[in-house]
Amino acid sequence: MNRFESTGAGLEEAWADRVRANREQSERFREATSDDFYAPVSAQFVADPRRTGEPVLDVLAAIAGRAETWLDIGAGAGRYALPLALRVREVVAVEPSAGMRQALRAGMGEHGIGNVRVVAGTWPESLPELGDLPAVDVALIAHVGYDIEQIGPFLDAMETASRERCVAVLTDRSPASVADPLWPLVHGEARVALPALPELLALLRARERETELIRVDRTPRTFESPETLAAFLRRQLFIEEGGAADRRFREVFPDQVTLRDGGWTLVEPPAGSIGVLTWGVPGR
Repeated sequence: MNRFESTGAGLEEAWADRVRANREQSERFREATSDDFYAPVSAQFVADPRRTGEPVLDVLAAIAGRAETWLDIGAGAGRYALPLALRVREVVAVEPSAGMRQALRAGMGEHGIGNVRVVAGTWPESLPELGDLPAVDVALIAHVGYDIEQIGPFLDAMETASRERCVAVLTDRSPASVADPLWPLVHGEARVALPALPELLALLRARERETELIRVDRTPRTFESPETLAAFLRRQLFIEEGGAADRRFREVFPDQVTLRDGGWTLVEPPAGSIGVLTWGVPGR
C-alpha cells in the first residue's frame, strides 16, 4: 500500500474501484432483472424479534440504551430494527426496497411493535427526511455498505444523523461471497470481491475515528431445501433458470452443497467472523 492509499481519500478511492469492478462484472453476466432486487426474497430476511442466542443481536442489545433513538440504514425486513425497537425508545428504519418495507410493516403488525418509523429511500439521499439534525442517538448499518461506491459521503451522513455514535455490523467478506466458489465454475472467472469489514476499519482509522470492534462467530447460513439454496445462489450469480449458465450451474451444484445441522449449505461456506464496529461522532 502506497502513501496515498493509506490516507482516507486513497482508501475511499480504492473502495470505489472495488465496488465498480464488482458491479461491472455483475452486469456482464446478469440475466435476471428486477426493479426491486430483494422483493422476491424478502421473506428470507424475516426473523422473530424476540429470538435469543444470536451473537450479533446480543452485542447490539448490550449497547442499546432504553432511552435512545436508533437509525437502521437499510433496515430490510427488520431483522435488527424490530428487536432493537423492543429495547430502545424509537427506531427510524430507512429502506429503499418496497418489498422489504412491506415485510417490515408486516412484522411490526404481527408482533405489536409501534415505535418504528419507516422511511422509504436510499442513503444518504434520505438524510433530510429525518428532520432536525442530528436526529438520532445511534446510526446503524447491518450488512449494508459493501456495494456503496461513495462510501465517504455515506459515512459522513451517518455521523451527521447521530448525536452519539455509529455502529456497523459487517463480515470479513461480504455476504454475497457465499457464491464465490461457483463463479469460476459457472462464469469462467473468479468473483471480484467487495470491500468489507477490514476495509471499513482501515478507512475509519485513516479518518481518525476512535473505534471499538467486537467479533463474533459467523455461522454458515443454511436453507430448508436444496431448491431454496439453488434459488439463492442463482440470484448471487445473476442467472435465470433454463439458460446456458444455468445448465452449467445445475451440473456443478450437487457437488458444491451438503446437508449440515439440519439445513442445506455449501460444502465450503465462507470463513471468517462478523464484526460489530462502533465509533464515536467527532465533536459530540
